[in-house]
Amino acid sequence: HSDMKEEDSLTTGQTCHLTWPKGPKHREDQHHFLTKLMDMMITEGIDKANDRKNKIVEFKHPKELEKILDLKLKDPTNDDRLLDICNDVIKYSVKTGHPRFFNQLFGGLDEYTLGGAWLTETLNASQYTYEVSPVFTLMEQCVIRKMLRLAGIENGDGIFCPGGSISNMYALNVARYQRFPDCKTKGMQALPKICVLASEKAHYSVKKGAGFLGIGMDNVLPIQTDDQGRMCPKALEETIQDCISKGIVPYIVNATSGSTVLGAYDPLEAIADICEKYKIWMHVDGAWGAGCLLSRKYKGFMKGIERADSLTWNPHKLMGTNLQASVFLTKHKTVLLDAHSAKAKYLFQQDKFYDVSYDTGDKSIQCGRKVDALKVWTMWKAKGDAGLEEDIDNLFSCSRYLTQLAKARDGFKMVQEPQCTNVCFWYIPKRLRGKPETEEWWEQIGKVAPVIKQRMVEKGTLLIGYQPDGELVNFFRMVFANNAVTKSDVEFIVDEIDRLGCDL
Repeated sequence: HSDMKEEDSLTTGQTCHLTWPKGPKHREDQHHFLTKLMDMMITEGIDKANDRKNKIVEFKHPKELEKILDLKLKDPTNDDRLLDICNDVIKYSVKTGHPRFFNQLFGGLDEYTLGGAWLTETLNASQYTYEVSPVFTLMEQCVIRKMLRLAGIENGDGIFCPGGSISNMYALNVARYQRFPDCKTKGMQALPKICVLASEKAHYSVKKGAGFLGIGMDNVLPIQTDDQGRMCPKALEETIQDCISKGIVPYIVNATSGSTVLGAYDPLEAIADICEKYKIWMHVDGAWGAGCLLSRKYKGFMKGIERADSLTWNPHKLMGTNLQASVFLTKHKTVLLDAHSAKAKYLFQQDKFYDVSYDTGDKSIQCGRKVDALKVWTMWKAKGDAGLEEDIDNLFSCSRYLTQLAKARDGFKMVQEPQCTNVCFWYIPKRLRGKPETEEWWEQIGKVAPVIKQRMVEKGTLLIGYQPDGELVNFFRMVFANNAVTKSDVEFIVDEIDRLGCDL
Protein backbone atom coordinates (compact mmCIF):
# COMPACT_ATOMS: atom_id res chain seq x y z
CA HIS A 1 0.00 0.00 0.00
CA SER A 2 1.13 3.58 -0.61
CA ASP A 3 0.03 6.45 1.62
CA MET A 4 -0.48 9.99 0.41
CA LYS A 5 -1.11 13.17 2.42
CA GLU A 6 -3.85 15.39 1.08
CA GLU A 7 -5.46 18.60 2.30
CA ASP A 8 -9.03 17.93 3.37
CA SER A 9 -11.14 21.02 2.79
CA LEU A 10 -13.92 19.57 4.89
CA THR A 11 -11.79 19.42 8.05
CA THR A 12 -10.59 23.02 8.12
CA GLY A 13 -7.12 22.34 6.91
CA GLN A 14 -6.42 19.09 8.74
CA THR A 15 -4.52 16.50 6.78
CA CYS A 16 -5.73 12.98 6.24
CA HIS A 17 -3.97 9.87 4.96
CA LEU A 18 -5.46 8.23 1.90
CA THR A 19 -4.63 4.55 1.47
CA TRP A 20 -4.69 3.33 -2.09
CA PRO A 21 -5.54 -0.33 -2.74
CA LYS A 22 -3.14 -2.70 -4.43
CA GLY A 23 -5.49 -3.05 -7.35
CA PRO A 24 -7.08 -6.20 -8.78
CA LYS A 25 -5.37 -9.53 -9.11
CA HIS A 26 -3.18 -10.14 -12.09
CA ARG A 27 -5.42 -11.21 -14.97
CA GLU A 28 -3.70 -14.62 -15.20
CA ASP A 29 -4.64 -15.31 -11.56
CA GLN A 30 -8.24 -14.34 -12.26
CA HIS A 31 -8.34 -16.63 -15.27
CA HIS A 32 -6.82 -19.51 -13.29
CA PHE A 33 -9.48 -19.32 -10.58
CA LEU A 34 -12.39 -18.87 -12.97
CA THR A 35 -11.20 -21.60 -15.33
CA LYS A 36 -10.83 -24.07 -12.46
CA LEU A 37 -14.25 -23.09 -11.12
CA MET A 38 -15.87 -23.40 -14.55
CA ASP A 39 -14.35 -26.86 -15.04
CA MET A 40 -15.70 -27.85 -11.62
CA MET A 41 -19.18 -26.54 -12.40
CA ILE A 42 -19.33 -28.48 -15.64
CA THR A 43 -17.89 -31.72 -14.23
CA GLU A 44 -19.36 -31.77 -10.73
CA GLY A 45 -22.32 -29.40 -11.04
CA ILE A 46 -23.64 -30.57 -14.39
CA ASP A 47 -22.25 -33.91 -15.60
CA LYS A 48 -22.07 -35.79 -12.29
CA ALA A 49 -24.94 -33.94 -10.62
CA ASN A 50 -27.37 -34.90 -13.36
CA ASP A 51 -26.23 -38.50 -13.73
CA ARG A 52 -28.98 -40.91 -12.67
CA LYS A 53 -26.35 -43.11 -10.99
CA ASN A 54 -25.53 -40.31 -8.54
CA LYS A 55 -27.53 -39.01 -5.61
CA ILE A 56 -29.84 -36.01 -5.87
CA VAL A 57 -28.77 -34.89 -2.42
CA GLU A 58 -26.16 -35.84 0.18
CA PHE A 59 -28.36 -34.88 3.11
CA LYS A 60 -26.88 -33.65 6.39
CA HIS A 61 -28.73 -32.09 9.31
CA PRO A 62 -28.00 -28.37 9.86
CA LYS A 63 -25.55 -28.67 12.78
CA GLU A 64 -23.72 -31.51 11.05
CA LEU A 65 -23.46 -29.54 7.82
CA GLU A 66 -22.16 -26.47 9.66
CA LYS A 67 -19.25 -28.55 10.97
CA ILE A 68 -18.40 -29.82 7.48
CA LEU A 69 -18.52 -26.49 5.67
CA ASP A 70 -15.96 -23.74 6.20
CA LEU A 71 -18.45 -20.85 6.33
CA LYS A 72 -16.83 -18.38 8.74
CA LEU A 73 -15.89 -15.01 7.28
CA LYS A 74 -12.71 -13.45 8.65
CA ASP A 75 -9.24 -13.95 7.20
CA PRO A 76 -8.47 -14.15 3.46
CA THR A 77 -8.54 -17.61 1.87
CA ASN A 78 -6.30 -18.71 -0.97
CA ASP A 79 -7.83 -19.75 -4.27
CA ASP A 80 -7.19 -23.47 -3.89
CA ARG A 81 -8.95 -23.58 -0.54
CA LEU A 82 -11.82 -21.53 -1.93
CA LEU A 83 -12.17 -23.99 -4.79
CA ASP A 84 -12.35 -26.85 -2.28
CA ILE A 85 -15.17 -25.04 -0.49
CA CYS A 86 -16.96 -24.47 -3.80
CA ASN A 87 -16.73 -28.19 -4.43
CA ASP A 88 -18.38 -28.81 -1.05
CA VAL A 89 -21.12 -26.37 -2.01
CA ILE A 90 -21.90 -28.54 -5.01
CA LYS A 91 -21.55 -31.80 -3.08
CA TYR A 92 -24.03 -30.93 -0.34
CA SER A 93 -26.53 -28.97 -2.44
CA VAL A 94 -29.68 -30.47 -3.92
CA LYS A 95 -29.15 -31.29 -7.59
CA THR A 96 -32.29 -29.71 -9.03
CA GLY A 97 -31.22 -30.55 -12.58
CA HIS A 98 -31.22 -34.28 -11.79
CA PRO A 99 -33.86 -36.12 -13.87
CA ARG A 100 -35.40 -37.52 -10.68
CA PHE A 101 -35.82 -34.24 -8.80
CA PHE A 102 -39.57 -33.58 -8.63
CA ASN A 103 -39.80 -31.80 -5.30
CA GLN A 104 -40.79 -28.30 -6.44
CA LEU A 105 -42.49 -26.53 -9.33
CA PHE A 106 -39.19 -26.21 -11.18
CA GLY A 107 -36.37 -28.50 -12.23
CA GLY A 108 -34.03 -29.50 -14.99
CA LEU A 109 -30.96 -27.95 -16.54
CA ASP A 110 -31.23 -26.52 -20.03
CA GLU A 111 -27.87 -25.61 -21.55
CA TYR A 112 -29.19 -22.54 -23.36
CA THR A 113 -30.84 -20.93 -20.36
CA LEU A 114 -27.78 -21.78 -18.25
CA GLY A 115 -25.58 -20.10 -20.83
CA GLY A 116 -27.80 -17.04 -20.69
CA ALA A 117 -27.57 -17.01 -16.90
CA TRP A 118 -23.75 -17.22 -17.02
CA LEU A 119 -23.64 -14.36 -19.51
CA THR A 120 -26.00 -12.33 -17.31
CA GLU A 121 -23.73 -12.76 -14.29
CA THR A 122 -20.63 -11.91 -16.32
CA LEU A 123 -22.07 -8.60 -17.52
CA ASN A 124 -23.62 -7.83 -14.11
CA ALA A 125 -26.10 -5.30 -15.48
CA SER A 126 -28.98 -3.59 -13.71
CA GLN A 127 -32.10 -2.93 -15.68
CA TYR A 128 -33.69 0.47 -15.12
CA THR A 129 -32.49 2.76 -17.90
CA TYR A 130 -31.61 2.19 -21.53
CA GLU A 131 -28.25 3.91 -21.12
CA VAL A 132 -26.94 1.26 -18.69
CA SER A 133 -28.81 -1.72 -20.15
CA PRO A 134 -29.48 -1.15 -23.86
CA VAL A 135 -29.42 -4.75 -25.10
CA PHE A 136 -31.37 -6.14 -22.16
CA THR A 137 -34.03 -3.43 -22.40
CA LEU A 138 -34.77 -4.44 -25.99
CA MET A 139 -34.51 -8.13 -25.12
CA GLU A 140 -36.98 -7.85 -22.24
CA GLN A 141 -39.46 -6.02 -24.45
CA CYS A 142 -39.09 -8.70 -27.12
CA VAL A 143 -39.83 -11.54 -24.69
CA ILE A 144 -42.74 -9.67 -23.11
CA ARG A 145 -44.34 -8.90 -26.49
CA LYS A 146 -44.09 -12.59 -27.39
CA MET A 147 -45.71 -13.69 -24.13
CA LEU A 148 -48.45 -11.05 -24.48
CA ARG A 149 -49.31 -12.41 -27.93
CA LEU A 150 -49.50 -15.96 -26.59
CA ALA A 151 -51.96 -14.66 -23.99
CA GLY A 152 -54.04 -13.01 -26.71
CA ILE A 153 -53.03 -9.45 -25.80
CA GLU A 154 -51.97 -7.24 -28.72
CA ASN A 155 -51.15 -3.89 -27.11
CA GLY A 156 -50.32 -4.48 -23.48
CA ASP A 157 -47.33 -4.11 -21.21
CA GLY A 158 -45.30 -6.20 -18.83
CA ILE A 159 -42.19 -6.48 -16.73
CA PHE A 160 -39.92 -9.16 -15.29
CA CYS A 161 -40.34 -9.46 -11.53
CA PRO A 162 -38.31 -11.22 -8.80
CA GLY A 163 -40.69 -14.18 -8.54
CA GLY A 164 -44.36 -14.99 -8.97
CA SER A 165 -45.25 -13.71 -5.51
CA ILE A 166 -44.11 -10.21 -6.49
CA SER A 167 -45.90 -10.50 -9.84
CA ASN A 168 -49.13 -11.29 -8.00
CA MET A 169 -48.52 -8.34 -5.68
CA TYR A 170 -48.13 -6.12 -8.75
CA ALA A 171 -51.60 -7.27 -9.83
CA LEU A 172 -53.08 -6.32 -6.46
CA ASN A 173 -51.44 -2.90 -6.64
CA VAL A 174 -52.12 -1.89 -10.24
CA ALA A 175 -55.72 -3.10 -10.03
CA ARG A 176 -56.20 -0.99 -6.90
CA TYR A 177 -54.65 2.01 -8.65
CA GLN A 178 -56.86 1.52 -11.72
CA ARG A 179 -59.98 1.57 -9.54
CA PHE A 180 -58.80 4.11 -6.95
CA PRO A 181 -55.93 6.24 -8.32
CA ASP A 182 -55.92 8.46 -5.20
CA CYS A 183 -54.55 5.51 -3.24
CA LYS A 184 -51.07 6.12 -4.65
CA THR A 185 -50.73 9.55 -3.06
CA LYS A 186 -53.29 9.57 -0.25
CA GLY A 187 -53.14 5.99 0.95
CA MET A 188 -55.77 3.52 2.08
CA GLN A 189 -57.62 6.13 4.15
CA ALA A 190 -58.84 7.66 0.87
CA LEU A 191 -60.55 4.40 -0.12
CA PRO A 192 -63.77 2.66 0.84
CA LYS A 193 -63.46 -0.79 2.41
CA ILE A 194 -62.06 -3.07 -0.29
CA CYS A 195 -61.43 -6.79 -0.62
CA VAL A 196 -59.69 -9.35 -2.80
CA LEU A 197 -61.47 -12.46 -4.07
CA ALA A 198 -59.39 -15.58 -4.65
CA SER A 199 -59.92 -19.31 -4.86
CA GLU A 200 -59.49 -21.20 -1.61
CA LYS A 201 -56.69 -23.02 -3.46
CA ALA A 202 -54.97 -19.78 -4.54
CA HIS A 203 -51.27 -19.33 -3.83
CA TYR A 204 -50.49 -17.89 -0.40
CA SER A 205 -48.72 -14.94 -2.04
CA VAL A 206 -52.14 -13.35 -2.61
CA LYS A 207 -52.62 -13.08 1.15
CA LYS A 208 -49.03 -11.98 1.67
CA GLY A 209 -49.42 -9.29 -0.96
CA ALA A 210 -52.63 -8.03 0.60
CA GLY A 211 -50.89 -7.78 3.96
CA PHE A 212 -47.90 -6.01 2.45
CA LEU A 213 -50.07 -3.47 0.58
CA GLY A 214 -52.13 -2.58 3.64
CA ILE A 215 -55.28 -4.25 2.33
CA GLY A 216 -55.10 -6.85 5.09
CA MET A 217 -54.94 -10.63 4.89
CA ASP A 218 -58.41 -10.90 6.42
CA ASN A 219 -59.77 -9.01 3.42
CA VAL A 220 -58.76 -11.78 1.02
CA LEU A 221 -62.00 -13.73 0.75
CA PRO A 222 -61.69 -17.41 -0.25
CA ILE A 223 -63.99 -18.67 -2.99
CA GLN A 224 -65.20 -22.26 -2.82
CA THR A 225 -63.72 -24.77 -5.26
CA ASP A 226 -65.19 -27.90 -6.84
CA ASP A 227 -63.93 -31.44 -6.31
CA GLN A 228 -61.18 -30.82 -8.90
CA GLY A 229 -59.85 -27.75 -7.08
CA ARG A 230 -61.32 -25.22 -9.54
CA MET A 231 -63.02 -21.99 -8.49
CA CYS A 232 -66.82 -22.21 -8.53
CA PRO A 233 -68.24 -19.30 -10.58
CA LYS A 234 -71.57 -19.47 -8.74
CA ALA A 235 -69.80 -19.10 -5.38
CA LEU A 236 -67.76 -16.20 -6.80
CA GLU A 237 -70.85 -14.26 -7.87
CA GLU A 238 -72.61 -14.92 -4.58
CA THR A 239 -69.59 -13.58 -2.67
CA ILE A 240 -69.47 -10.46 -4.87
CA GLN A 241 -73.15 -9.77 -4.25
CA ASP A 242 -72.69 -10.30 -0.52
CA CYS A 243 -69.76 -7.85 -0.44
CA ILE A 244 -71.70 -5.19 -2.33
CA SER A 245 -74.66 -5.53 0.04
CA LYS A 246 -72.29 -4.82 2.94
CA GLY A 247 -70.72 -1.78 1.30
CA ILE A 248 -67.45 -3.60 0.55
CA VAL A 249 -65.81 -3.13 -2.86
CA PRO A 250 -64.39 -6.34 -4.37
CA TYR A 251 -61.86 -4.72 -6.68
CA ILE A 252 -59.94 -7.76 -7.99
CA VAL A 253 -60.59 -11.44 -8.63
CA ASN A 254 -57.50 -13.66 -8.56
CA ALA A 255 -58.06 -16.73 -10.72
CA THR A 256 -55.51 -19.54 -10.83
CA SER A 257 -54.15 -21.42 -13.83
CA GLY A 258 -52.23 -24.32 -12.34
CA SER A 259 -52.73 -24.38 -8.58
CA THR A 260 -49.72 -25.25 -6.44
CA VAL A 261 -50.87 -28.62 -5.15
CA LEU A 262 -53.55 -30.02 -7.46
CA GLY A 263 -52.51 -28.17 -10.63
CA ALA A 264 -56.08 -26.97 -11.14
CA TYR A 265 -57.11 -24.51 -13.85
CA ASP A 266 -59.96 -22.19 -12.88
CA PRO A 267 -62.72 -21.69 -15.53
CA LEU A 268 -61.54 -18.38 -16.99
CA GLU A 269 -64.44 -17.76 -19.38
CA ALA A 270 -67.05 -17.99 -16.63
CA ILE A 271 -64.95 -15.90 -14.26
CA ALA A 272 -64.42 -13.26 -16.97
CA ASP A 273 -68.19 -13.04 -17.53
CA ILE A 274 -68.68 -12.25 -13.85
CA CYS A 275 -65.80 -9.77 -13.66
CA GLU A 276 -67.12 -7.89 -16.69
CA LYS A 277 -70.63 -7.83 -15.23
CA TYR A 278 -69.45 -6.25 -11.97
CA LYS A 279 -66.55 -4.24 -13.48
CA ILE A 280 -63.87 -6.02 -11.42
CA TRP A 281 -60.21 -6.45 -12.43
CA MET A 282 -59.50 -10.08 -13.38
CA HIS A 283 -56.01 -11.34 -12.64
CA VAL A 284 -54.82 -14.83 -13.52
CA ASP A 285 -52.02 -16.39 -11.50
CA GLY A 286 -50.50 -18.65 -14.13
CA ALA A 287 -47.08 -18.74 -12.49
CA TRP A 288 -47.12 -22.52 -12.70
CA GLY A 289 -49.60 -23.43 -15.42
CA ALA A 290 -49.34 -20.68 -18.05
CA GLY A 291 -46.68 -22.65 -19.90
CA CYS A 292 -49.55 -24.58 -21.49
CA LEU A 293 -50.09 -21.52 -23.73
CA LEU A 294 -47.07 -22.73 -25.72
CA SER A 295 -48.89 -25.95 -26.61
CA ARG A 296 -51.65 -26.22 -29.19
CA LYS A 297 -52.75 -29.43 -27.47
CA TYR A 298 -53.04 -28.09 -23.91
CA LYS A 299 -53.63 -24.33 -24.22
CA GLY A 300 -57.37 -25.00 -23.93
CA PHE A 301 -56.89 -25.21 -20.16
CA MET A 302 -56.60 -21.40 -20.27
CA LYS A 303 -59.44 -20.66 -22.67
CA GLY A 304 -60.52 -17.09 -22.05
CA ILE A 305 -57.12 -15.79 -20.91
CA GLU A 306 -57.35 -12.94 -23.44
CA ARG A 307 -60.23 -11.51 -21.38
CA ALA A 308 -58.13 -11.17 -18.22
CA ASP A 309 -56.71 -7.79 -17.19
CA SER A 310 -53.40 -9.27 -16.06
CA LEU A 311 -51.41 -12.49 -15.90
CA THR A 312 -48.51 -13.86 -13.85
CA TRP A 313 -46.33 -16.30 -15.82
CA ASN A 314 -43.09 -17.87 -14.54
CA PRO A 315 -40.84 -19.20 -17.32
CA HIS A 316 -38.66 -20.81 -14.63
CA LYS A 317 -41.44 -23.31 -13.96
CA LEU A 318 -43.03 -25.27 -16.81
CA MET A 319 -40.81 -23.66 -19.46
CA GLY A 320 -37.67 -24.82 -17.65
CA THR A 321 -35.56 -21.65 -17.60
CA ASN A 322 -33.14 -21.06 -14.75
CA LEU A 323 -34.38 -19.36 -11.60
CA GLN A 324 -35.60 -16.80 -11.44
CA ALA A 325 -37.78 -15.66 -14.31
CA SER A 326 -41.24 -14.32 -13.59
CA VAL A 327 -43.27 -12.00 -15.78
CA PHE A 328 -46.24 -9.77 -14.99
CA LEU A 329 -48.35 -9.03 -18.06
CA THR A 330 -51.29 -6.65 -18.45
CA LYS A 331 -53.53 -5.46 -21.26
CA HIS A 332 -53.51 -1.93 -19.79
CA LYS A 333 -50.63 -0.20 -21.55
CA THR A 334 -49.75 2.52 -19.03
CA VAL A 335 -50.94 1.18 -15.69
CA LEU A 336 -47.55 -0.14 -14.51
CA LEU A 337 -45.91 3.24 -15.00
CA ASP A 338 -48.89 5.17 -13.65
CA ALA A 339 -49.16 3.06 -10.50
CA HIS A 340 -45.47 2.67 -9.66
CA SER A 341 -43.59 5.70 -10.98
CA ALA A 342 -41.86 8.08 -8.58
CA LYS A 343 -40.09 10.10 -11.32
CA ALA A 344 -36.67 10.16 -9.67
CA LYS A 345 -34.92 13.08 -11.38
CA TYR A 346 -31.41 11.72 -10.91
CA LEU A 347 -32.27 8.58 -12.88
CA PHE A 348 -35.23 9.21 -15.17
CA GLN A 349 -34.32 12.60 -16.63
CA GLN A 350 -36.67 13.68 -19.40
CA ASP A 351 -34.05 15.65 -21.38
CA LYS A 352 -31.81 12.70 -22.29
CA PHE A 353 -30.39 12.40 -25.80
CA TYR A 354 -32.34 9.20 -26.59
CA ASP A 355 -35.99 8.07 -26.48
CA VAL A 356 -36.70 7.94 -22.72
CA SER A 357 -39.70 5.67 -23.22
CA TYR A 358 -37.07 2.90 -23.18
CA ASP A 359 -36.23 3.74 -19.56
CA THR A 360 -38.47 1.08 -18.05
CA GLY A 361 -37.27 1.12 -14.46
CA ASP A 362 -40.02 3.39 -13.12
CA LYS A 363 -42.60 0.70 -13.95
CA SER A 364 -41.01 -1.46 -11.26
CA ILE A 365 -41.19 -1.10 -7.48
CA GLN A 366 -37.45 -1.77 -7.47
CA CYS A 367 -34.60 0.49 -8.47
CA GLY A 368 -31.80 -1.97 -9.20
CA ARG A 369 -33.34 -4.87 -11.09
CA LYS A 370 -31.56 -8.04 -12.14
CA VAL A 371 -31.60 -8.98 -15.80
CA ASP A 372 -33.82 -12.07 -16.06
CA ALA A 373 -34.84 -11.84 -19.72
CA LEU A 374 -31.57 -13.07 -21.24
CA LYS A 375 -31.83 -16.63 -19.96
CA VAL A 376 -35.41 -16.85 -21.27
CA TRP A 377 -34.47 -15.31 -24.61
CA THR A 378 -31.45 -17.59 -25.21
CA MET A 379 -33.53 -20.71 -24.66
CA TRP A 380 -36.42 -19.43 -26.78
CA LYS A 381 -34.07 -18.34 -29.56
CA ALA A 382 -32.33 -21.74 -29.59
CA LYS A 383 -35.43 -23.94 -29.40
CA GLY A 384 -38.01 -21.78 -31.14
CA ASP A 385 -41.75 -22.06 -30.61
CA ALA A 386 -41.77 -25.65 -31.87
CA GLY A 387 -39.07 -26.79 -29.45
CA LEU A 388 -40.78 -25.23 -26.45
CA GLU A 389 -44.11 -26.73 -27.50
CA GLU A 390 -42.47 -30.16 -27.69
CA ASP A 391 -41.04 -29.67 -24.18
CA ILE A 392 -44.43 -28.72 -22.74
CA ASP A 393 -46.20 -31.60 -24.47
CA ASN A 394 -43.59 -34.01 -23.11
CA LEU A 395 -44.18 -32.83 -19.53
CA PHE A 396 -47.93 -33.30 -19.85
CA SER A 397 -47.39 -36.73 -21.43
CA CYS A 398 -45.19 -37.78 -18.50
CA SER A 399 -47.92 -36.81 -16.05
CA ARG A 400 -50.52 -38.80 -17.98
CA TYR A 401 -48.22 -41.82 -18.16
CA LEU A 402 -47.57 -41.75 -14.41
CA THR A 403 -51.32 -41.59 -13.85
CA GLN A 404 -51.76 -44.74 -15.96
CA LEU A 405 -49.05 -46.55 -14.00
CA ALA A 406 -50.46 -45.49 -10.63
CA LYS A 407 -53.96 -46.65 -11.54
CA ALA A 408 -52.68 -50.03 -12.69
CA ARG A 409 -50.41 -50.65 -9.69
CA ASP A 410 -51.40 -52.09 -6.32
CA GLY A 411 -50.70 -49.66 -3.52
CA PHE A 412 -51.33 -46.43 -5.42
CA LYS A 413 -54.54 -44.44 -5.07
CA MET A 414 -55.14 -41.30 -7.12
CA VAL A 415 -56.35 -38.10 -5.46
CA GLN A 416 -57.81 -36.84 -8.76
CA GLU A 417 -57.16 -36.80 -12.50
CA PRO A 418 -54.29 -34.46 -13.43
CA GLN A 419 -54.97 -31.12 -15.09
CA CYS A 420 -51.51 -29.51 -15.22
CA THR A 421 -48.48 -31.79 -14.77
CA ASN A 422 -49.21 -32.38 -11.07
CA VAL A 423 -49.96 -36.02 -10.26
CA CYS A 424 -51.35 -36.44 -6.75
CA PHE A 425 -51.64 -39.86 -5.12
CA TRP A 426 -51.49 -41.82 -1.89
CA TYR A 427 -49.22 -44.81 -1.39
CA ILE A 428 -50.96 -47.65 0.45
CA PRO A 429 -48.57 -50.06 2.26
CA LYS A 430 -49.33 -53.78 1.95
CA ARG A 431 -50.73 -54.11 5.47
CA LEU A 432 -53.42 -51.48 4.74
CA ARG A 433 -54.47 -52.66 1.29
CA GLY A 434 -57.99 -54.03 0.88
CA LYS A 435 -59.13 -52.80 4.30
CA PRO A 436 -62.16 -50.57 4.96
CA GLU A 437 -61.34 -46.89 4.49
CA THR A 438 -62.32 -45.83 7.98
CA GLU A 439 -61.23 -42.66 9.76
CA GLU A 440 -58.52 -44.66 11.52
CA TRP A 441 -57.38 -46.11 8.18
CA TRP A 442 -57.00 -42.64 6.69
CA GLU A 443 -55.13 -41.52 9.78
CA GLN A 444 -52.62 -44.31 9.15
CA ILE A 445 -52.36 -43.39 5.46
CA GLY A 446 -51.54 -39.80 6.44
CA LYS A 447 -48.40 -41.02 8.23
CA VAL A 448 -47.02 -42.91 5.23
CA ALA A 449 -45.79 -40.10 2.98
CA PRO A 450 -43.57 -38.39 5.61
CA VAL A 451 -41.75 -41.66 6.34
CA ILE A 452 -41.22 -42.48 2.67
CA LYS A 453 -40.02 -38.92 2.08
CA GLN A 454 -37.42 -39.29 4.84
CA ARG A 455 -36.16 -42.54 3.32
CA MET A 456 -36.16 -40.91 -0.10
CA VAL A 457 -33.98 -38.02 1.07
CA GLU A 458 -31.60 -40.26 3.01
CA LYS A 459 -31.18 -42.58 0.05
CA GLY A 460 -30.94 -39.67 -2.40
CA THR A 461 -32.54 -41.50 -5.31
CA LEU A 462 -35.75 -39.51 -5.71
CA LEU A 463 -37.27 -36.28 -4.40
CA ILE A 464 -41.04 -35.76 -4.40
CA GLY A 465 -43.10 -33.41 -2.24
CA TYR A 466 -46.05 -34.30 -0.04
CA GLN A 467 -48.71 -32.36 1.87
CA PRO A 468 -52.26 -32.53 3.18
CA ASP A 469 -54.93 -30.49 1.40
CA GLY A 470 -58.09 -29.42 3.16
CA GLU A 471 -59.57 -32.56 4.67
CA LEU A 472 -57.32 -34.83 2.62
CA VAL A 473 -54.50 -36.46 4.59
CA ASN A 474 -50.87 -36.32 3.39
CA PHE A 475 -50.42 -37.41 -0.21
CA PHE A 476 -47.59 -37.20 -2.73
CA ARG A 477 -47.58 -34.31 -5.19
CA MET A 478 -45.51 -35.39 -8.16
CA VAL A 479 -44.77 -32.50 -10.55
CA PHE A 480 -43.13 -32.66 -13.96
CA ALA A 481 -41.03 -29.62 -14.89
CA ASN A 482 -37.82 -31.30 -16.07
CA ASN A 483 -37.55 -32.05 -19.77
CA ALA A 484 -34.79 -34.59 -19.21
CA VAL A 485 -37.36 -37.03 -17.76
CA THR A 486 -37.80 -40.23 -19.77
CA LYS A 487 -40.34 -43.04 -19.75
CA SER A 488 -38.00 -45.14 -17.59
CA ASP A 489 -37.75 -42.29 -15.06
CA VAL A 490 -41.52 -42.26 -14.72
CA GLU A 491 -41.51 -46.03 -14.19
CA PHE A 492 -38.73 -45.63 -11.62
CA ILE A 493 -40.99 -43.35 -9.54
CA VAL A 494 -43.59 -46.01 -8.78
CA ASP A 495 -40.97 -48.73 -8.36
CA GLU A 496 -38.88 -46.69 -5.92
CA ILE A 497 -41.84 -45.55 -3.81
CA ASP A 498 -42.95 -49.18 -3.60
CA ARG A 499 -39.45 -50.24 -2.50
CA LEU A 500 -39.24 -47.48 0.11
CA GLY A 501 -42.70 -48.02 1.55
CA CYS A 502 -43.69 -51.66 1.16
CA ASP A 503 -42.69 -52.56 4.74
CA LEU A 504 -44.59 -49.73 6.46
